[in-house]
Amino acid sequence: MAREQSSSSESIFFPWERRGGFRRLLGTGRVRPVLSVALLLAFVVLVGSRERRQSGVRQTRATLVSMRHAVDAYMAETDGGCPPSLDKVLDLSSFKKLPSDAWGNPLRLVCPARRSDERYELLSDGPDGKPGGLDRIE
Repeated sequence: MAREQSSSSESIFFPWERRGGFRRLLGTGRVRPVLSVALLLAFVVLVGSRERRQSGVRQTRATLVSMRHAVDAYMAETDGGCPPSLDKVLDLSSFKKLPSDAWGNPLRLVCPARRSDERYELLSDGPDGKPGGLDRIE
């Protein structure tokens, strides 16, 4: 008699208990937390690298503005003459040594400028360090 009861009784499953299937075979219940952590970590790395580059651009622009004031002061003292190099402008700036951009590359001074509306160009070659690249900072 006890045998008949066990064969006729049905198993009760709660909504969170699934009956087998393909997902249970693959074990996605165990993989989901690992996958979620990996995606979160990838997102944090992506945002961090993007912010690191943007902070380098901001730092380089601040350095360029400071050096631009020094170049303007030099040109005012020499009646519009272009400095032969940034070393000559160093005395008029707040820097003790020649500044570089956020990636360690030296700043470039192009005098006279290639554009007709400017007297000189003070620029950084950007993160890749290649002159004339698309990521240069002026």
